[in-house]
Amino acid sequence: MSDATSHGPGELVIEPSSGKPANACVILLHGLGADGNDFKPLVPALNLPSSIAVRFVLPHAPRMPVTVNGGMQMPAWYDILEMNLGRRVDETQLRASAARVHRLIDAEIAAGIDSRRIIIAGFSQGGAVAYEAALTYPKPLGGLLALSTYFATADSITPSEANRELVIEAHHGSMDPVVPESLGKAGAERARAMGYPVNFRRYPMPHSLCPQQVADIGPWLADRLTQE
Repeated sequence: MSDATSHGPGELVIEPSSGKPANACVILLHGLGADGNDFKPLVPALNLPSSIAVRFVLPHAPRMPVTVNGGMQMPAWYDILEMNLGRRVDETQLRASAARVHRLIDAEIAAGIDSRRIIIAGFSQGGAVAYEAALTYPKPLGGLLALSTYFATADSITPSEANRELVIEAHHGSMDPVVPESLGKAGAERARAMGYPVNFRRYPMPHSLCPQQVADIGPWLADRLTQE
């Protein structure tokens, strides 16, 4: 992949290193307190085949006060009101972030990318937004990658019929002290109960990524984005 470049005020974009026009896109949302640069090193590590010209869009969350962190201002997709297993969150802010993802998808489609070749991915808080954004988008997408996250809007989401069969790949660490594995598994099971095809994988890691997981993500993305 080429060097990342600015793509408007709120996201980082990494274009295909081959120089070919992008024919697929992965929109990847970071976790609480980070920014789009957090996942910049992941892109080359995926070792995606050059035949798939993938553009990676790495948005930056806005800064806002986060209740569970004493009201401290930090990059966040939404406020977290309680850190219990229920993870009470500000759903209005979460949906505003999901609407921003929808605008990013719209921009990629306008740039010539087929919606079915767009993957939505997110880590932790970004994953909760990814669930909402992907499952409510009005055109069929290529997949949802949910990393160390939870399905915060499972009780209130209004799914889009266009993505009723969206493939979901959910990963979680068995030693995660931030988002317990049980929360990630519960989210995946809720999505499965709603009729989505979900594959849940667990890894011996904390709230992070690990080499084996990265080695699994690359082939999964390649499979979802390989042109027919």
